[in-house]
Amino acid sequence: MDLQTVLPVVWFGIIGFGVLMYVVLDGFVLGLGILAPFAEDEGQLDHMMNTAAPIWDGNETWLVLGGAGLLAAFPRAYAVVLSSLYVPVLLMLIALIFRGVAFEFRFKANRSKRFWGAAFSVGSMVTAFAQGVILGALVEGLPLEGGKYIGGSFSWFSPFAMLTGIALVAGYALLGSTWLVLKTEGPLQKVARTVARPLVLGVVAFMGLVSAWLPFLDSRIMARWFEGANFLWLAPVPLLVLANAVMLWRAVMREGRDARPFLLTLSFFVLGFAGLVLGMWPNIVPPEMSIWDAASPPSSQGFVLVGVVILLPAILGYTWWSYSVFKGKVAADSGYH
Repeated sequence: MDLQTVLPVVWFGIIGFGVLMYVVLDGFVLGLGILAPFAEDEGQLDHMMNTAAPIWDGNETWLVLGGAGLLAAFPRAYAVVLSSLYVPVLLMLIALIFRGVAFEFRFKANRSKRFWGAAFSVGSMVTAFAQGVILGALVEGLPLEGGKYIGGSFSWFSPFAMLTGIALVAGYALLGSTWLVLKTEGPLQKVARTVARPLVLGVVAFMGLVSAWLPFLDSRIMARWFEGANFLWLAPVPLLVLANAVMLWRAVMREGRDARPFLLTLSFFVLGFAGLVLGMWPNIVPPEMSIWDAASPPSSQGFVLVGVVILLPAILGYTWWSYSVFKGKVAADSGYH
């Protein structure tokens, strides 16, 4: 195989890895914001935010890697995604900025502390919802003709995209609640366990509803699953999702082993992401733009790949280091700020 065939596959893997790392690492911080209204008082919200304060800043690095990689390796896909999903992408970026400002300002504020807490919560919810809408619009398929977007500014708006937006909010909330189970003790951990139980049921229900909706979409993702013998090869993914759901329910119902709910929730996201990638492959923009259609010249991909080979181990290294330094429980009276 030549570079023109291999490099797009490599870059598809790099971008997918970057997006997945962003979802699992920044997802629980967004979940903390979504769960902010459940805090019993300002002190408990301080405790919630302090569990993520030392490590949340670096999470957007993965989002930048995914976006920059898409621009460098698949410029046609980047152009289609940005032109078709401009509104939800812009909404997500504004909400991310709003959330970041609120996160920092709240720790410095006195009289306006409650306002910045609410701003952190709203920014997190809007970010999660916008990301879910983007995902739903891509899964449903964009109106393309000759590799160019032919829809309007709001062609992404659909009941399915709204459903995936709400589903991702619930998913991030579950990730945030299990993170609190892992990182806290006492009353806050009890609140987190109480909230996590209905969230497990809700997320499983949303996954079932989304899966049941797929056959009614004009999308090739469902065809990928059921063409020929594909389902036999791909069947382990939904079976693993089902087994993971049962284990997660048991984990949140039982006291002790605080890491298990969070790890099982992470595996939930990983399995869902794997199912999505397997369904889309080899398209990067459903329903018809493949990774080879959207790829930049091999010389461009190879040049940027050199930088990624150098930077990616550094990003992984400082991510591992920061999480290892701040591992363990976070006491209510301790704080990064």
